[in-house]
Amino acid sequence: MAFSPRPIIRKTRTAHAPPPYNKSLETIQIIGAGLAGCEAAWQAAEAGVRVILHEMRPQRLTPAHKTGAFGELVCSNSLKSELVHSAPWLLKQEMRRMGSLLMRAAETARVPGGHALTVDRSVFSDEITRALETHPRIEIRRAEVTAIPPDGISVIATGPLTSDALAHEISRFTGAERLYFYDSISPIVAADSVDMSIAFRASRYGKSIDQSDDYINCPFTREQYEAFVTALLESESYEPHIAEDRTPYFEGCLPIEEIARRGRDTLRFGPMKPVGLVNPYTGRRPWAVVQLRQEDQRAGSYNLVGFQNHMKFGDQARVMRMIPGLEEAEFLRFGQMHRNTYINAPSLLLATLQLRAEPRLFFAGQICGVEGYAESIATGLLAGRFAAAMAHGWPIAPPPRASALGSLCHYITQTAARNFQPANITFDLLPSLDEEAQTRMRHDKNARRAEVCRRSAEAFEEYLVGAGRETVVG
Repeated sequence: MAFSPRPIIRKTRTAHAPPPYNKSLETIQIIGAGLAGCEAAWQAAEAGVRVILHEMRPQRLTPAHKTGAFGELVCSNSLKSELVHSAPWLLKQEMRRMGSLLMRAAETARVPGGHALTVDRSVFSDEITRALETHPRIEIRRAEVTAIPPDGISVIATGPLTSDALAHEISRFTGAERLYFYDSISPIVAADSVDMSIAFRASRYGKSIDQSDDYINCPFTREQYEAFVTALLESESYEPHIAEDRTPYFEGCLPIEEIARRGRDTLRFGPMKPVGLVNPYTGRRPWAVVQLRQEDQRAGSYNLVGFQNHMKFGDQARVMRMIPGLEEAEFLRFGQMHRNTYINAPSLLLATLQLRAEPRLFFAGQICGVEGYAESIATGLLAGRFAAAMAHGWPIAPPPRASALGSLCHYITQTAARNFQPANITFDLLPSLDEEAQTRMRHDKNARRAEVCRRSAEAFEEYLVGAGRETVVG
């Protein structure tokens, strides 16, 4: 059994009709209309349960959000790789198989992004908002929630920017000290302000979903790179929100200043790596490259890939305009840093994302200890379905460990609680192949990954059609 390499954009087929709406069922409260909360609301409502979706925006904005739209993306506009047999692809295929609203919205909002699923942020949010606001079983309440509902089934999906009042309440309720790390967002420039006599279009190694040149590439000579790193290291940053000796950055999303402090060549092996690219003006590989990725469907703006930073805006404009091709760049958004809040999931949650001490409460999204857009959507999907199963009185069965969804839940709930860090979906989270398969394919990493995906898909299909189907598919 294997997933099709092409995206499956359709509602999940079920072995029986979806359950009819039952007025006697308990209403589910979902707090937060970010990625996880929106997916949770959709899944629960589609399972025949009435949902109240709470969102404090736009009455109260977070340090990073700019609108009141549901599912607003505040960092990158990429939902990661669509390369067949990659871990992010596997996770998204499972969500598509389960009828994810946000995966459908992403396909509608898709913009060129090499082998990544990248979206127009506005179109993406608009699709999600429209679907939820017009759903007959979803009630929207635009107000800040400052306390956990005292009774009834609830999904807490307030994200990494949970308000201070609710974060304090969660900390008090769980008896656990808040954890946090700093996350960051990349600058965005106007497309017509990029000097295309210097920059060039290409996808790394020519790889693209539709075989097009999806990225704008700004090439550096060695001298330009050295001058850029020097200016970067001399720039002034904003003070952190929390006074402490060492800011707990998330390693998967470091600001470029922090990367540069780890060695002058570190950026060339990170977000500025030039591999797989040839400058058509010189016929040679650049010393370093900054890639720009399309932000919207009209191609009017581009973000600097991997260039999240915490520089003061004046220094940021000066340093970023040292990038070849961006000397006259118009910045539509500067890079920023913000605090992300999450709970110590291994000590607090069951594999079904329920709070051990209070099983009526589910946690989903980045607050439960996952990192990344797709991962947040995935936990929202599961929490919404699990909450609906509880309302129906069905048993709740987590996805199999062999699946991407199951492995993600296994990591955040079963890993060591000490020094717990949020995680993206990677092959490291999935079960290893048995010794015979490892030996047989020891020289072929692609074959090993394909086999992991095959076994994962097989286990996931058995889960969908087996005894647990009604609890997750509805």
